[in-house]
Amino acid sequence: MVRIGYTMMTEQAGPRELVGHVVRAEEVGYDFSVTSDHYFPWLRAQGHAPYAWSVLGAAAQATTRIPLMTYVTCPSVRYHPAVVAQKAATMQLLSGGRFRLGLGSGENLNEHVVGGGWPPVDVRHEMLEEAVEIIQALFKGGHVTRHGAHFDVDSARLWDLPDEPPPIGIAVSGEQSCRLAGRFADLVIATEPKSGLLEAFDRHGGAGKPRVGQLPVCYDTDRDTAVKRAHAQFRWFGSGWKVNAELPHPDSFEAATQFVRPDDVAASIPCGDDPEAFVEAVRPYVEAGFDEVALVQIGGDAQEPFLDWSEKTLLPALREAFA
Repeated sequence: MVRIGYTMMTEQAGPRELVGHVVRAEEVGYDFSVTSDHYFPWLRAQGHAPYAWSVLGAAAQATTRIPLMTYVTCPSVRYHPAVVAQKAATMQLLSGGRFRLGLGSGENLNEHVVGGGWPPVDVRHEMLEEAVEIIQALFKGGHVTRHGAHFDVDSARLWDLPDEPPPIGIAVSGEQSCRLAGRFADLVIATEPKSGLLEAFDRHGGAGKPRVGQLPVCYDTDRDTAVKRAHAQFRWFGSGWKVNAELPHPDSFEAATQFVRPDDVAASIPCGDDPEAFVEAVRPYVEAGFDEVALVQIGGDAQEPFLDWSEKTLLPALREAFA
C-alpha cells in the first residue's frame, strides 16, 4: 500500500497552528508527515515562514505516532552541516526515532538571507555532497575535523546521539542530483511524478530504497473557491525547480507568475471535494514508482476542514485505490 503523508507547510501557517494541524493529521490517520523549511513564503499571499526546527521539536512532543521529516532542509548555505547534524540528532531523540532528515541543494528564496551569494547549480551540488559527508560522519560519533572545498569542521562532536541516526533523504530533479542521492541517501525525494528520476536514482545505487513524492491539493466544498485559493497561493508551483531555485524574493515569484491563469492551476492541482479527482492526481506518482506521497493542502485557514474530510472520505478512497 502507498503511504499517504501530510505536509506542514511553513509558508502558509504560523507555528502553533502547524503543530495543531499535525496533531490532527495523526488523529485522522495520515501515515507520515513532512515539513518545509523556509525563511520566506513563495508568495506574499501565503504570509508565513516560522522556524521549521522549532515547529518540529514541538510537533515531536505533541504527537506520539506520526513520523516527521524535513522536506527539505538545505545544509550548505543558511545552515552549516555540523549544525544540521546536531539538529537532526536531537529531533531523532525527541521524536523517539520518528524523524527523517530530508536534504536538498536549496532555493535562493531562503538562502540569500545570510548574504553569501547564490552559487551556480554545480557548486550547490558539490556543497550538498560535502555537507552530507559531514553529517554522516558526525552521526557515527566521535570527533570530526575536516577542511574541505566548501566547509571547515574543527573537532566537532555530537554529544547526544540516538541509537539509530535519522535516515537521510535527498531531493532530486535531474541526473546530477540522482547520482548524489544514489550514493549517499537512504531515500529519495521528488516533487514531480517522473519515473526517469527514480530510474536514475536506482542506477546510481538507490535500488530498493524508499521514494517520497509530494502533491499539492486544494480541498473545498466550493470548487471555484478552491481554484481561486490555489491560484492565489500556489501558482508558482508549475514553474519547475530550475526556475524556482533561482528567484530571490516573493515579489520575484509574483512577477514570474503574473500571467498564470486560474484554469492553468486547476489543470495541474486537484481542486474541490471530488475524492476521485484527488485519487487520479496521486495515481501518476504510484505508477512512477513512489511508495510514499505527501499531500499539501493549500491554504493555512483551510487545514481543519481538509483534515476532517481526509478522515471521512479522502484517506479511505486513496487506500481503496492503492491497496
